Amino acid sequence: MKTNKIPAELARPVKSLLLFCALIALWEFVIVAGNIPAYLFPSPSAIGQAFYAGLVSGLYLPHLQASVIEIILGFAAGAGLGFVLGVAISLNETVAYYLRPYVLVFQTIPKVALAPVIVLWFGLGMESKIVTAAIICFFPVMVNTATGLSSADPERVELLQAMGANRRQIFTYLRMPTAASYIFAGLEISVTFALIGVIVAEFLGAERGLGMLMQSMNFSMDVAGSFSIVLVLAVLGILFTWLISIARRRIIYWEQDHRREKAGGGAS
Repeated sequence: MKTNKIPAELARPVKSLLLFCALIALWEFVIVAGNIPAYLFPSPSAIGQAFYAGLVSGLYLPHLQASVIEIILGFAAGAGLGFVLGVAISLNETVAYYLRPYVLVFQTIPKVALAPVIVLWFGLGMESKIVTAAIICFFPVMVNTATGLSSADPERVELLQAMGANRRQIFTYLRMPTAASYIFAGLEISVTFALIGVIVAEFLGAERGLGMLMQSMNFSMDVAGSFSIVLVLAVLGILFTWLISIARRRIIYWEQDHRREKAGGGAS
């Protein structure tokens, strides 16, 4: 007798969706049963209505566009600089000797605490948000790049040197493939940090952006509207992380091969 079972690939997403729906239903029940005022904690239905109203009216679009541009530019600048300095520190002892102390000192400073000064220096436009995002997402990429490049197997390095490989070839064919997973781990962290940095800078002052829109809603006691912005930011963060993961799978294609080999070995 055959039994209809949900495939293993679909079982986890289905269970996750059911858990999410249960949590939303519980949230709605607690708000309604407890008669909690909307200005203290809105219900999911109220947040959904505010989100729909924002979409239909086009309220989110200009602010979303501004924030996305700031996140992308800040992330690109911070990640690019972090990668370059990570390579320099890991491959050049002189650069590492002079730069590492300053990097360590600057790393201990809470980056969000610099946001008011950055807004003061660069104004209320996009520049201050881009700089804030770049500073915040710089360190994860730099540290992961330096760690990944330094984690290459010394025996393999010596083997390539014995075969006549130069430093560029060793970097290209050994150090970079070894460091790729570290670098993408840093990028996944940094893209979230870039989003946080932009929103914090927009809280402090901006001409437009999701952070500024949330701040204005808070002033007008539109708590459901503020939660709808949080929903937009959550979707935005998931989207950016998903794009990084897609790039990781395309670039570090051998990770997928190793996983398939392990899965095949376990099945056999």
